[in-house]
Order: sequence, then structure tokens, then C-alpha cells
Amino acid sequence: MDHSAAPILEALKAYHDSGQMPFTPPGHKQARGVDPRVSAVLGADVFRSDVLAVSGLDDRTSSGGVLERAERLMADAVGADHTFFSTCGSSLSVKAAMLSVAGPHEKLVIGRDAHKSVVAGLILAGISPVWVDPQWDERLHLAHAPAPEAFARALDANPDARGVLVVTPTPYGTCADLAALADVCHERGKPLIVDEAWGAHLPFHPGLPTWAMDAGADVCVTSIHKMGSGLEQSSVFHLRGDRIAPELLKQRADLFSTTSPSVLIYAALDGWRRQMAEHGRALFDRALDLAATLRARIGEIDGLRVYGRAELCGDGLAFDADPLQLLLDVDALGTGGYQVADWLREQHRINVGHSDHRRVGIQITHADDEETTGRLLSALHDLRRRAGELPPAHRPRIPAPSELRLDQALLPRDAFFGRVEHVPRQKAAGRVTAELLTPYPPGVPAALPGERLTESVLDYLGDGVEAGMVVPDAADPSLETIRVVAEDD
Repeated sequence: MDHSAAPILEALKAYHDSGQMPFTPPGHKQARGVDPRVSAVLGADVFRSDVLAVSGLDDRTSSGGVLERAERLMADAVGADHTFFSTCGSSLSVKAAMLSVAGPHEKLVIGRDAHKSVVAGLILAGISPVWVDPQWDERLHLAHAPAPEAFARALDANPDARGVLVVTPTPYGTCADLAALADVCHERGKPLIVDEAWGAHLPFHPGLPTWAMDAGADVCVTSIHKMGSGLEQSSVFHLRGDRIAPELLKQRADLFSTTSPSVLIYAALDGWRRQMAEHGRALFDRALDLAATLRARIGEIDGLRVYGRAELCGDGLAFDADPLQLLLDVDALGTGGYQVADWLREQHRINVGHSDHRRVGIQITHADDEETTGRLLSALHDLRRRAGELPPAHRPRIPAPSELRLDQALLPRDAFFGRVEHVPRQKAAGRVTAELLTPYPPGVPAALPGERLTESVLDYLGDGVEAGMVVPDAADPSLETIRVVAEDD
């Protein structure tokens, strides 16, 4: 296929060049009605290109097939059979994938480190989760994706399960052995869904971890805005093979997607595909070299340590690691990741991807260069000099994985929609939670609706909030009270 083409961008240019006059939404009428104070910040061109997808970018019957042609080009660029664009983020895409495999009261085998959007899918669909525990790195206090053998045991114990869902790469950049997991699933006649939100770049360079489709996955969901050049909310989901019908996947997506998709997001997706098809290899050659240099330079700063692939994967818990995700351990500075993240923003206007009690995460993409990494290095040298000014880290007790594992007492949907009450955190042990308790980032629930709370998990969350953890999904983000299922239910 001709990857120099960009059907959506070309159609948008044609729309502008032909002098179309809309008597349709959006009501700002290509920026004419926008408050000048808004245009001064956002720019008039944003609104000028904010047009309808139908009766705008394309005609009333979509006879130009603009979106369909762009999706076919994306599928060809990455080697998928079918690709679908989403302007509602991978939170939508993963729900569509789940509902294309399992329905109400049917089982789906899922890694317990799944994002909260997966839990939302369970609640909306009434799917019964079969949880598989992540692999816990006791030395680094990191969770990696569950092992293929653990998924095999779960499938063998639940032969009526409809399929498997796994998150890889994790928000920390470590990867599962997807080829082995695909074999586990397909030997048992089950489809494999991969939530690869952090892997938009993986198909475009051999020096990066193997991406889901090449490893044999049936559906892969990826967020182009995370490691690619898409706008926020841009996502694609890919399909390969015949275990899931493409029309079924599209119908499930239609349940959640908007009837007013953003042409801006579509256009950026189209442009990202063209950029990667034409220049991806060279762009990531440069990004990988830049990341390697940055890793070495940070390693020269006393008190800072960047985990390498050998450290992350040497014990066999992680199969691979994305070299563009740098995990910076600040423990030796006597402070914590939360404190460093706040300090970098306040003192140097640098924002890091995520933070925890001892680390900050740094994402390098094809957009970085010596100027951006140089500014980061300068800030980190300043951090080393001024570390004594930062507040000491509150060291939360990290329980053993067995202490954090909760029993699923009710279906997530039943707990979420049941009668509830609010109780003090100190009295919530033994109760069934009716809400998600999700440290964010990375957005992996510590407790989810239907799970029975324990002292260990409640102490961990309370201690974490004191250390700087943010739990925005909770009805009471301070976690002084917890939303639980009413006792008589």
C-alpha cells in the first residue's frame, strides 16, 4: 500500500481548500464563534480543523471511505488483519475487546495488574473475572506481568473461561513472554487480548520488545498518545486471525464510542502512521541511542540509579523491558519518588511520567533530543546537590503479594451497583468494597468492587496516601472512609 498517503489529512485539506460552509455542529463554525481569549491560548487552527466526520470530512453517506482507508493503511503498516481507530482512548478499546470475547456472567482470565478501565468493563458487562497474580520482584518492589504458566493453570482450572487478557508492557516498561502466552491460549482454543497501551512504538523497530501481533495475539489495544505522536485520547485496536469476528469487535466498540468522533484525533492518528511507515526505523534508531546515552549519564550522578534490562529481567520475572522507559531509583538520596516528582515540577518545570515511594519514571520518545535530555540531566544534577532540602520519604510498608491478594466475594457489577454505605477505614476490614481504590498513576486498582478488604490492604493504602500516593477514584480520596456494600446485602 502507498504509505505516503494520509486519507484523513488529505480530506481535511480538501475540506479547507474547497471552502465548505457548515450549517452543522460544531457550533463554533470553524473558529468564527470562539472567544478570542480562547483562541489566544489554543490557536484558531485547532477549531478550524474541528469538523464533523460525516457531512464534513466525508459526505452524508461516507462514500469517500476516508476513515476506512486510513484504518486499512494502519493495519498494513503494523501487519494486522484489521485496525480500528478510537477517539475515546484505550479505555474504550479495551472494553470493546473484552466484550467481543466474553458476555454477562461468562469468565475472562485477567492479570490482576490490569488497568482500571478493565475493571470498568467488568462492571458494565457483568463479566466474571478469574484473576491471575502478577510476579512480584521483592528486591525492586515491582510487579511484572503474570507468567504464561500461571495463565495456563488458570485456564485449566476454568475450562469454561472465554479468553485471556494481559497488560504488557507494564507502566514500568517490563514485558511478558507474549509468544509463550499466545501458545498457552491457542492450544486451549482461547483468544488472547493484549492491553499494550504503552506499546504504540513497538512495531516500528527491531531493537524494541516484540509487539503483540507479531507474538501471536488476537487483539491488541494501544494508546498512540502515550509513546507516539497521537493526541490525547487517541487509540487503535488491532485484530488478527479468525478467533474474533471483525464485525463483532466493531459492534462492541460502537456500544461505547461517540457518534461525534474528533477529526483532530483521527487526523493525528493518520499522520502518525505515515510518519512511522516512512521514518519510524530512523526515528527510533535515534531515540534508542539517546536513551542509552541518557541512561549512562544519569548513572554517573551519585545517589541516582537507572535500572537496566539485566536488572529488570535477570531473575526471569520479566521477559523483556522497553529501553525507552527509564526507571530512576532515588532511594539513596534519602527521599522518595513522590517528593522528587513534585520537586522537579516546582523547581525545573519538568514533569515525569509516574512516581512511587522510591522511583520516578522517564519516558523517552522519538520527539526527544539532546536539548530535552540535557535539561533533564541539568535538573538531576541540581537534585543531587539539593537533595537535603527535600522532605525525607515516608517509607510505606509494602506487604508481601499474598497479603495484598483479596478474595472476590461478589461480581464487580453486583458490588458496584448494590446498596452501599460509607465506613471509617479502620472499620472496613472484612467488608466488601463497592468502589475502586486505585493508586494513580499507574491506575492499577489495589482493591476493586466485589473484593473483600483486609487490614493489610487498608494499611498499605492509608500508609501510601500519607507517603504521597494519590487515590483519585475513591469517593473519599483521603481514604478516611471507604464505600462498601451494605451489610444486609
